[in-house]
Amino acid sequence: MQIIPIASGKGGVGKSLLSANLAITLGQAGKKVILADLDLGASNLHLVIGQISPKKGIGTFLTGESTFQEIIQPTEYENVQFIAGDSEIPGLSTLKASQKNSLIKNFQSLDCDYLIIDLGAGTHLTILDLFLLSPQGIVVTAPTVTATLNGYLFLKNAVFRLMAMSFKKGSKAAQYMTKLKNDSSSLQRLYIPKLIEAIQEIDPESAEKFKEKMSKFHPRLVMNMIDEPKDADKALKIRRSCQQYLGLDVESLGVMYRDTLQDKALSSRLPVIIYKPNAVISQAIYRVAEKVLQSETIEFDGIYEDTDISYEIASEEANEDYSQKLSYVEDLVGTGALSMGELAETIKTQQYELNQLKNENILLKSKLVKAAQQGFKV
Repeated sequence: MQIIPIASGKGGVGKSLLSANLAITLGQAGKKVILADLDLGASNLHLVIGQISPKKGIGTFLTGESTFQEIIQPTEYENVQFIAGDSEIPGLSTLKASQKNSLIKNFQSLDCDYLIIDLGAGTHLTILDLFLLSPQGIVVTAPTVTATLNGYLFLKNAVFRLMAMSFKKGSKAAQYMTKLKNDSSSLQRLYIPKLIEAIQEIDPESAEKFKEKMSKFHPRLVMNMIDEPKDADKALKIRRSCQQYLGLDVESLGVMYRDTLQDKALSSRLPVIIYKPNAVISQAIYRVAEKVLQSETIEFDGIYEDTDISYEIASEEANEDYSQKLSYVEDLVGTGALSMGELAETIKTQQYELNQLKNENILLKSKLVKAAQQGFKV
């Protein structure tokens, strides 16, 4: 079975579009496919494939109302089964470690040729861990500044998460990273190849374990929503940044032009490759599927031996912190992925996001103080 988690650093770039249509295309090629909606908290993949809102899904499984086998539902598409998410269960967007491990165990035991997992946007630890179920995940991005930046950011966080999984608790490598973590801005500015050279000196065993995992880590990139041929250059620049700063080779699965037919297909409750197989976007999806069919299935060895990892360097907070986000911008500027004008726009956007986060934190702290005071009175 080839597991294909599909992620994006930013929402609205066509991740669910690719997930649904790729699953159907692989099914048309005679492959047994299971499509899972893991965009928890915002599950709507059933709309993309034209299914009615399922009564059983990830939510009912996690709450014990359904077995895992019961949530695997048939679809009207040849060789394709579907696992729905559930956006109506409070707190489902963030899973407990036991819930995540249960999902991982069940996913790995499925009987199919391809398991396609539509993940949520962002770099929450749950999303990173599910993306790292396979060395062959797909990142969907777009040529806009924020989409390009967040696509690269996602891959960088995935590498850090893979590093965290490679270093045992208490090892010299883990201790070294914990020390660096206290100065997060310096950590984020370190190039991964240089970082591993330093770890090689103090803990060769841990360094080799990480390098072995990295040698198998081959994420793939799809550049969606391009308007003209030059937009495709952004994919090459992301790949160059990953090679230089992360020591990571990213394969391009191709580009997809912006196509208004997708909106029409969605309103008709039909996947676009069913709605109009000859459309430009449909042909692009078929090309992506052909490359997937030709790819050899590879797996990480024992990556989830210890799923209760206390050392977690790749975190959602790293994605939201302003100073750390600037380091990703520097990486992209260094390889020409961002122009000076785009850099200015990005900084403004990030400053706005930082202010929003500060306001949310102030509100959250006030609620916690109030709750603590009420508890004290009781």
